[in-house]
Amino acid sequence: MLASGDVRLVALYLIEQQPRHGYDLIKAIEERSNGVYSPSPGIVYPALTYLEEAGYVTSSAEGNKKLYTITDEGRTHLGENREAVASTLDFLARTGEQFNRFREFVRADWPFGGRPGEGHEPPHARHHHEDRPLRDAVPELDEARKALKGAIKKARHGSEDQQRRAAEILRRAAAEVEGLGEDDVDL
Repeated sequence: MLASGDVRLVALYLIEQQPRHGYDLIKAIEERSNGVYSPSPGIVYPALTYLEEAGYVTSSAEGNKKLYTITDEGRTHLGENREAVASTLDFLARTGEQFNRFREFVRADWPFGGRPGEGHEPPHARHHHEDRPLRDAVPELDEARKALKGAIKKARHGSEDQQRRAAEILRRAAAEVEGLGEDDVDL
C-alpha cells in the first residue's frame, strides 16, 4: 500500500513523536489508516534498519526488543520532507475512512443476514430477513429505499417488457440522484 520510502518517512515521523519499537510502529500505522493497512514486519524492520544506517534514528536494546529514537539528522531529514509525510498520512487516513465507509455500505445492504464472508446462506437458500435501516440517512431516504426495494421485487415478477420499462425508470432515477452532488467516496 505504501512505497518503502513512504514507510520510512512515516516511521521517522512517528518516532519523532515518541521513541518506539517496531511493533509499536506497525500498530501506529494501522491506527492512522483506521485499521485498513497494517504493514508487515518484513516492511517495517528493513525501514528501521535503513533509518538507523542513515543516521536518522538510534536504537537501544530493551530486553529482546529495540527502541528507536530520532536523531538530529533524522529531524533535519524529516523537516525537509514534511510535505511528503503529511501527504502520506493524509492518504492513509482517507483510504481508511473510504474503505470503512464502503464496508458499512456493504453491511447495511447485505441481504443474507450477518456480515459478508461469515458463511451465511446463499441467495437460493435465503429466507425472509428483516430489512435493516440505513445508517446515517434521514428517515425519508430510508423509506424511499424500502419503497424502491418493494417495487423492484414486484417488477421482477412482471413480463420482460415490464422489467425493461422498470430498468429504464431506475436508470433515470439513478442519474437524477447522482446529479444531486458528488460523493467523495470513489467506489
